[in-house]
Amino acid sequence: MRAAVLHEIGQDKLEVFDDVEAVGFGPGRARIRVRATGLCHSDLSAMGGVLPQPAPFVPGHEGAGEIIEVGEGVSHLKPGDRVVVCWLPTCGACPACKRGQTELCLAGFMNAGTPNFKRPGGEVFGFAGTGTFAEEVVVDAGCAVPIPDDVPFDIAALIGCGVTTGLGAALNTADVEAGSSVAVIGCGGVGISAVQGARLKGAAEIVAVDPVASRRESALKFGATKAISPDELADAKQQITGGEGFDYVFEVVGRSATARTAYETTRRGGTLVIVGAGAMDDFLQLNMFELFFDEKRILPSMYGGGDVLRSYERTIALWRAGRVDLAGLITHRVPLTEINEALDQMRTGTSLRTCIEI
Repeated sequence: MRAAVLHEIGQDKLEVFDDVEAVGFGPGRARIRVRATGLCHSDLSAMGGVLPQPAPFVPGHEGAGEIIEVGEGVSHLKPGDRVVVCWLPTCGACPACKRGQTELCLAGFMNAGTPNFKRPGGEVFGFAGTGTFAEEVVVDAGCAVPIPDDVPFDIAALIGCGVTTGLGAALNTADVEAGSSVAVIGCGGVGISAVQGARLKGAAEIVAVDPVASRRESALKFGATKAISPDELADAKQQITGGEGFDYVFEVVGRSATARTAYETTRRGGTLVIVGAGAMDDFLQLNMFELFFDEKRILPSMYGGGDVLRSYERTIALWRAGRVDLAGLITHRVPLTEINEALDQMRTGTSLRTCIEI
C-alpha cells in the first residue's frame, strides 16, 4: 500500500512509497482504510524533533476512514463502520481515567514505541501510535471511534485532533466566562478553533494574534472581533483592556517566548491557557514574586482538557447545528502524493488545515 515516510528526524521532506504494509493486526486491534487526514503542526514538530518520536515513521494522527476488519474481542466495531482515529485512547483503568481525567491517560503513548508498518528495508513506526499518512493503518480498537454516517470524512478527520484541542481549550480548560476579553496567540487550525470556542462561550472581545495576514483575515470570519499582528498586541492590550490585560489568553504556538508574552498579556487574576505543544528543552521563566503577586492561573490544555469521546460528540452536535464552522477550516486539499506541498503550506502559514485525500 501507499504511505508517506520520514526516514530520519530533522528531514523536511517525506517520501511516498507503495511498498508499505500495515502490521500488528490481531486480538483487540482494528484495521482502518484511511479516507482523509489533516496535517497538524504536531506532525511537523515530530519531524523536526520537537516532539519525541522514533524514526523512520509515518506522520499523521488526525484521520478518519472505514473499518476493514476487527480482531478477536472487539465488539464495538464491524467492517464498514465509519470512524475517526483517536491518537489518545483511554484505558478506563488507570488512575487518571478513574479520576475522570481521561485526556491524561498514557495508554495511547505506549503505542508509539511499537511499529505500525514495515517496508522491505525494515520496521516503520506510526506517529503517536497511529500514522494516518497511509492508505491503511492498524491500531488498538480504542483508537477507532465510530461516527455517524452524515459526518464527512474530512470533517471527522479535523475532529480527531485540531478542532477537539482548540474548542476544548476554551470550553473545558478555560471555561471562558460570557462577556470576558480573550486573546488567542497563534491562529492556525487549533487557534481558530479556540476562537470559535470563545465565541460559543459568549466572550465580548476576541483578539486573534498571528503574523500571517491571511490567517488574521480568517480569524475575523470565525468570530474574532479584532485581528492583529504580534507587534500590535501591546497596543491592543492598552486599547481594549486599559492596559490591565485580557481575562483569558490562549498560547497556541508552543514556544516559551510566546508563552511569556501571553503571560504578560494576561491580567492579574486572569487565565493563561497553554495549548501549543513545545519542546522539552524550551523553558518558560517566571519569577517567584510575579507568580505569587499576580495570581494568574496557568492552565495547560492537553487535547482539549476533557473527555475525548464526549468532546467528539459535542463537536458533531455543534457542527450539525451550525454553531461551529469546520468545513471552513479546510483551506487546501492535496492527494497523498503531494504531501510535501501540504507541508510547505503549513510552514508558510498559507493554510489553516490542509486535507490530504487518501
